Amino acid sequence: MRLLRLEDDGEFSLVEFVGKNIPCYAVLSHTWGPDDEEVTFNDLVNGAGKSKAGYRKIRFCGMQAANDHLRFFWVDTCCIDKSSSAELSEAINSMFRWYQDAARCYVYLSDVSVSTSDGDNKFSRRWKPAFKKSRWFTRGWTLQELIAPVLVEFFSVEGERLGDKKSLEQTLHEITGIATQALRGSPLSYFSTSERISWAAKRQTKREEDAAYSLLGIFSIHMSLTYGEGGQNAWSRLLKKIKDSNSINLPIANGASFDSHAEEHNAKCLCDTRVELLDQITKWAKDRSSKPIFWLNGMAGTGKSTIARTVAQLLADTGQLGASFFFKKGEGERGNASRFFTTIATDLVGNVPGLISGIRKAVDANPTISHKALKDQFEKLILQPLSQTAPLKALGLTIVIDALDECEREEDIRTILGLLSQTKGLKPVSLQVFVTSRPELPIRFGFKKMPDGTYQDLILHEVPRRTIEHDITLFLEHQLKEIREQRSLSADWPGRDQIQALANIAIPLFIFAATVCRFIGETIGNPQKRLNDILEYETKDVSRLDITYLPILNSLFAIQSKREKEKLSNEFREIVGSIVILESPLSISSLAHFFQISKEDIRCRLDSLHSVLSIPDSEDLPIKLLHLSFRDFLIDPQKRGKSPFWVDERETHERLVSKCLELLSSPEGLRQNMCELLNPGTLRSEIDEQEIAIYLLPELQYACRYWAHHLEQSDRHIYDGDPIHLFLQKYFLYWLEAMSLIGETYKCIHIIKRLQALTESNTSTVSSFLHDAERFVLRFRSILEDAPLQVYSSTLIFTPETAVIRKTFADHIPRWVNMISKVEDDWDACRSILEGHSDPIKTVAFSPDGQLVASASRDHTVRLWETATGSCHSTLEGHSDAVYAVAFSPDGQLVASASYDCTVRLWETAIGSCRSTLEGHFGCIHVVAFSPDGQLVASASGDLVAYISHDYTVRLWETATGSCHSTLEGHSDSVNAVAFSPDGRLIASASDDHTVRLWETATSSCHSTLEGHSESVKVVAFSSDGQLVASASYDCTVRLWETATGSCRSTLEGHSESVNAVAFSPDGQLIVSVSDDCTVRLWETVTGSCHNTLEGHSEWVDAVAFSPDGQLVASASYDHTVRLWETVTGSCRSTLKGHFDSVNTVAFSPDGKLVASASGDTGVVSASGDYTVRLWETATGSYCSMLEAHSKSVYAVAFSSNGQLAVSASEDGTVRLWETVTGSCRSTLEGHSRSVYAVAFSPDGQLVASASNDRTVRLWETVTGSCRSTLEGHSQLVNVVAFSPDGQLVVSASRDHTVWLWEIATGSCLSTLKGHSSTINAVAYSPDNQLVVSASYDHTVRLWETATGSCRSTLKGHSKSVYAVAFSLDGC
Repeated sequence: MRLLRLEDDGEFSLVEFVGKNIPCYAVLSHTWGPDDEEVTFNDLVNGAGKSKAGYRKIRFCGMQAANDHLRFFWVDTCCIDKSSSAELSEAINSMFRWYQDAARCYVYLSDVSVSTSDGDNKFSRRWKPAFKKSRWFTRGWTLQELIAPVLVEFFSVEGERLGDKKSLEQTLHEITGIATQALRGSPLSYFSTSERISWAAKRQTKREEDAAYSLLGIFSIHMSLTYGEGGQNAWSRLLKKIKDSNSINLPIANGASFDSHAEEHNAKCLCDTRVELLDQITKWAKDRSSKPIFWLNGMAGTGKSTIARTVAQLLADTGQLGASFFFKKGEGERGNASRFFTTIATDLVGNVPGLISGIRKAVDANPTISHKALKDQFEKLILQPLSQTAPLKALGLTIVIDALDECEREEDIRTILGLLSQTKGLKPVSLQVFVTSRPELPIRFGFKKMPDGTYQDLILHEVPRRTIEHDITLFLEHQLKEIREQRSLSADWPGRDQIQALANIAIPLFIFAATVCRFIGETIGNPQKRLNDILEYETKDVSRLDITYLPILNSLFAIQSKREKEKLSNEFREIVGSIVILESPLSISSLAHFFQISKEDIRCRLDSLHSVLSIPDSEDLPIKLLHLSFRDFLIDPQKRGKSPFWVDERETHERLVSKCLELLSSPEGLRQNMCELLNPGTLRSEIDEQEIAIYLLPELQYACRYWAHHLEQSDRHIYDGDPIHLFLQKYFLYWLEAMSLIGETYKCIHIIKRLQALTESNTSTVSSFLHDAERFVLRFRSILEDAPLQVYSSTLIFTPETAVIRKTFADHIPRWVNMISKVEDDWDACRSILEGHSDPIKTVAFSPDGQLVASASRDHTVRLWETATGSCHSTLEGHSDAVYAVAFSPDGQLVASASYDCTVRLWETAIGSCRSTLEGHFGCIHVVAFSPDGQLVASASGDLVAYISHDYTVRLWETATGSCHSTLEGHSDSVNAVAFSPDGRLIASASDDHTVRLWETATSSCHSTLEGHSESVKVVAFSSDGQLVASASYDCTVRLWETATGSCRSTLEGHSESVNAVAFSPDGQLIVSVSDDCTVRLWETVTGSCHNTLEGHSEWVDAVAFSPDGQLVASASYDHTVRLWETVTGSCRSTLKGHFDSVNTVAFSPDGKLVASASGDTGVVSASGDYTVRLWETATGSYCSMLEAHSKSVYAVAFSSNGQLAVSASEDGTVRLWETVTGSCRSTLEGHSRSVYAVAFSPDGQLVASASNDRTVRLWETVTGSCRSTLEGHSQLVNVVAFSPDGQLVVSASRDHTVWLWEIATGSCLSTLKGHSSTINAVAYSPDNQLVVSASYDHTVRLWETATGSCRSTLKGHSKSVYAVAFSLDGC
């Protein structure tokens, strides 16, 4: 940047500055006169230009800057060498920022004078008319010059100050139309593209291209300049750049939005139809106090989608539509929830100003967010960004969701409904949701589970008959009139009675009316005859769907012989039957290639079906069902053997899987390096999508995605040597490459799991292949996603030597690779490492169905993990302290967590939301358990809270209401364990008071106190029949108690140190115990004798569990290992290594195939520790995948004044804002280039200041996370920062021995306080803002006056470094 400097002799010189060390400066804003009157860069270089008229403006700016104590200033006419196109381009692209960073902007108005004809130079109203008409407000470039700077001052031609942007705000708004919030400095992203463009609508520029170029800064766009391209081209390029900058890197479901091309020709409600219904819905949408969800449900064909499109259009017309998603079964992503929230988020970006920054942060923080659980997508892409955005006015938007019942998975439907219910009370952007669906059971159940007051519903097929009849009659009249006019039919056709008859047949199905009108209007038929044919069905005993579709299909067989009918029937089932079964629609071209049928034959067969299928003119566009009811009609099992049109669904799936495999294994199908990439390291992100589409045609992509689905639906099994097995052995790696190219590697593991379920035997060759394939994909998934061709190199090279995949595809390993080290022989025992916790994990638990693992951590969170993939299903945030216990309800619907914050929380497993917080304990809770029927939760407490009180109780809570059922009191010390008996009638609790107590669940009374232990009792467990209780104690013994009598049956002695855990075998014949003596012991329940002592651990053993079949015991130890032992022989089957810290807990999956272990691992990279959960395969012990997420040391933390936010500064160069209630990261403030050492909140909490090793202080807005200003000047790292009590100043201190005072409003340096002779460690303001105190390594404390920057006094006396300093509350 080149600045002008006012020299001591009054002359001006040009000074070049590079990088960030630019001094404070002023800028001049003005209107250009004739080019020959403006002072140019060359004039100043050559010492000329003083005689030009423009020199007066430069001298004015220099003198005014000097008056404001600014030595440097910038003027566009002479600080840019316009003869250099590169410099001009850089300047124009940087200009907005240069104005933004300026300390002051002086607007010189050459056409506004304060002088009057009588010589009166006093300020008067006479300048205001000229001010409002000033040419300055009509120029293109002055728009950014008004908006960008913080301080803008207006001056007359005489140099008299007229006012500033703040004092003239209303006048400026009236003149320019710019929103006052924009004039005040609100982020421009909060204003829509159209609004920002409107500010420049009447402005003019000398060069037509500048009309576009002058807006680059307004939209934060960088664009090359091409003078001579013309204004239109410049505008086109700018608008494209704006569009690109407003886009987010999220995959969407194409065609799902109501205004997409796929939906544009679909019907909306006719005028004067559905009047009352639409009025009710629009009133609901406008009333922000109404229930947040409106559910319109009705049976198939009642017109729900037409209403949804109409509602979406009405809301869009009034600016109330936030987003829309129209589900469509059989249309790829429109038929499932995989891209539901990403599509909604993308729509919302265009309707919520400022939202894009929050979503981009979420995507940047987790680039694979679109593949995460629906809960994470909803929270990170919608809920959190909406909560953090700050629109300039309250926004009320509605999301329209149509045909939710057509979403593929019932679990996803319930999850979507549960998550959408969380929008209630959302601010500052309030969301309402309009949903249509059939009243299917999963949806009814989902709505039933919502809290009261969440939704209102309307049942469409229960609307009064007369209303439906009126609307259908109007529709029929309108459509048949169009047919009559198009076909030039008699004016009296159709008759009134015919329309009424059609309406009577249709009620309440609008789909009937729409379909028959399309059928009647087809150009290949006779409308009058077709109408008569349909009316004949009025008296027949057939279903509504039969009446709708039989006339259409019967017309296909008109005047055909029996043989021809049979042939047509077969062709119909092959082509049309396949179309209705396809998971995603294909075009005529793709269908022809897929089925090896000519395009002409397909088009000929479909020509008569335009009334039920959407058949585009182009052969390359997909054919779609007009309504799902046509599919329902064709596959209806009751029509088997009765209808020539019946489609055998299973048989069609079988035919489709065969066609998929034929295509995939054909010469133009799967093969190595399908896109002919030149480099095996080419990243997926570097490959052009159009290039992929050329090499992988739509039908080939379809086969890759869905061949396994069709196989599963065909009820076929996989056997050794069958076509599926042979296909996998030859094409598996090619298929992985193709899935990577189409961006769906994440689906491969699920597909492999589905294939595994189709194998007949776990010992078969194909089963071993699939098991190995699963391990291969799990371990190398991240590589496969990023670089498709690495499937043949790095992944295969590092696959274990004996792995089936490596042996099968050994010939694909590149010969040019020379292995220096030997790879492992086989997959190791670790199946998945589940990483994400930031502190040690205290316990883990499997869900009853084995699909999930829950882990509880000291980081205040519970995480749910998918056992199949190792991915994090959801993070349960809400506890404010360490979580020490977690349990699933017997039905797996709930998770209970117990925390040191004295609460128990109940979470809904499906959506991860907190159902209730159970409060009542006033001690730390480290035990939680569900009753066998899931109706109660037991929690135990006892640790001291702040050493104030004791809570030695067990509490029972009702899961339905969250209320406390009863409090079990009696223990005199902390309660360490609690367990329900198998029948739920008794509860056992173990305590530090050396006793076990049995309680009756029904009465909450103490059944018996089991005394005998001489030390604390750590754990307790019931036998499977509930007859015995086992307790383990620090007294080195295990005791067996009879629950009926409370008597001690036997004392199991043998351990030489405290016993940490105990468990019964599933059949109750054995007991296992583990101890600090490093051993595991098996005991016979009946005799109490020691069956086996299992030795091998080198440190104490802390946790133990039996496998479900009782054949194995898993033990977890402080020696960092998990060991699997055979109960019969006592031998160690395998040692599971991989943790690098103590293992705290261990659990088997319900099917016994997996073991979960949790540890407090301290990692190599992360300063705070790499805390992991690992999954191990009990049968094979094979390693799978590692999901890494490390962070560096945290140097500082501070709370906002209201306690709702915390800010942290880290060695990784970032500052993070955290919500203290949820513990979630609101935003990551990035900009510093080195470690950040200090942070502070402004008194009002609106700003955060950060000090860094990069020698700068940055001011950040807490609402948006954007950097307001960078304060540069220190010559060494800045290690201290603080705000003045009034929030007007920031003070910073550095190793450069100086203290700097900065004005927040301008970002300029008020004064530099010099005097210390060493690093300054601390600074503080006096309560009245008058003084700053600093403490230093030089053993002194200094007091400075903020007004003058002078040192009032130096306080000496310390003999060593001073590290902290503070004023008393009164400042005296």
